Amino acid sequence: MAKGKKRGRGIYLLPNLLTTAALFAGFYAIVAAIVGRYVPAAMAIFVAGILDGLDGRIARLTNTQSEFGVQYDSMSDMVSFGVAPAVIVYAWSLSSMGELGNVWGKVGWLAAFLYAACAALRLARFNAQSGVADKEYFQGLASPAAAGLLASMVWVAEDFGLSGEALRTPTLLVTLLAAGLMVSKVRYFSFKSIAVKDKVPFVAMLLLVLIFVLLAIDTPKVLFGVAVVYLLSGPVMTLFGIYRQRGRRRSAREKS
Repeated sequence: MAKGKKRGRGIYLLPNLLTTAALFAGFYAIVAAIVGRYVPAAMAIFVAGILDGLDGRIARLTNTQSEFGVQYDSMSDMVSFGVAPAVIVYAWSLSSMGELGNVWGKVGWLAAFLYAACAALRLARFNAQSGVADKEYFQGLASPAAAGLLASMVWVAEDFGLSGEALRTPTLLVTLLAAGLMVSKVRYFSFKSIAVKDKVPFVAMLLLVLIFVLLAIDTPKVLFGVAVVYLLSGPVMTLFGIYRQRGRRRSAREKS
């Protein structure tokens, strides 16, 4: 392309088309959950996550970022990673809590609402801090990761032949945990500091190939395992940071 030549208008549509596709996947997940197709609903959440990861990178690679794209992406994320996972876990499991009594029935749908509300608060905080936040880390569990945790939990339970009714108490606890971590100050590695064009160690490539192989062998279990490991990495990393900070303060007092 000659220098100064105007970039075609069509390329500006690409990131927003990917965002629209992610929104479609999130909407499909809601519809599938309502009619009791929980595994396709869980799969759709992961499709939305892949598309959500692509749209931002495509926009940066093609230099087509825009304020409209940022806001549209946030709205799409709210549907795909806020409302859709809440509907899935409620339809699959938490709705059955009404069998324990009227109060527990309210606890079930309120827990699903709390998750959706925390996802909205997490996205709003992320947008408000986007200009000043550390790009290497997320403050709180990112909504796609929280959605992936709930979706993989449903998928792996269905794979084992376990019903949501039988797992309503663990589902309630996991939903509340994911909601709380989204609005917490626990730090999570964002992976945004890793650029596509950056060189990576051979071991990293080998690990990536291994993950693909494991996904091909048993997708739901591997996705759930990865989601749990990432969930735990935040508190572990935060506690380790606090321990190191206290150690530096102790060393400074001893030197003084």
